[in-house]
Amino acid sequence: MALLLLGLGAMPLAMAQDRDVLLVANADVETHHLTRDTTRAIFAMRQRTWPDGQAARVFVLPNSHPVHARFVKERLSVYPHQLQLAWDRVVFSGTGQAPNRVRTQEGMLEQIASTSGALGYLEREYLDDRVQVISME
Repeated sequence: MALLLLGLGAMPLAMAQDRDVLLVANADVETHHLTRDTTRAIFAMRQRTWPDGQAARVFVLPNSHPVHARFVKERLSVYPHQLQLAWDRVVFSGTGQAPNRVRTQEGMLEQIASTSGALGYLEREYLDDRVQVISME
């Protein structure tokens, strides 16, 4: 069995992959892959639509949630405080809104599954057939 070496010891690769934080969207979203730059722009609330023009509804976990920190660092290549500054900027300038916050991954799943154009992130173990994984280039 392949092992992935981590700071706290070795973990089977299959378990490590289950802990991946994936970009997920509502099943009605027709875009199936995004670049890192487009994903970052959507999560920073600078881009308000999917590439096909559909309104994007962004959902995030609290800044203190470890899954939020992992997603932001690993997938967006920024730090949570940098993303928060971007949200504060659009809110205080009156040019936009902050993303919708949910408290748990279960809540994230429910909101994404029930909101047209929704985008968020989940660990693989929380996925079901009501949402789709969006690949990132």
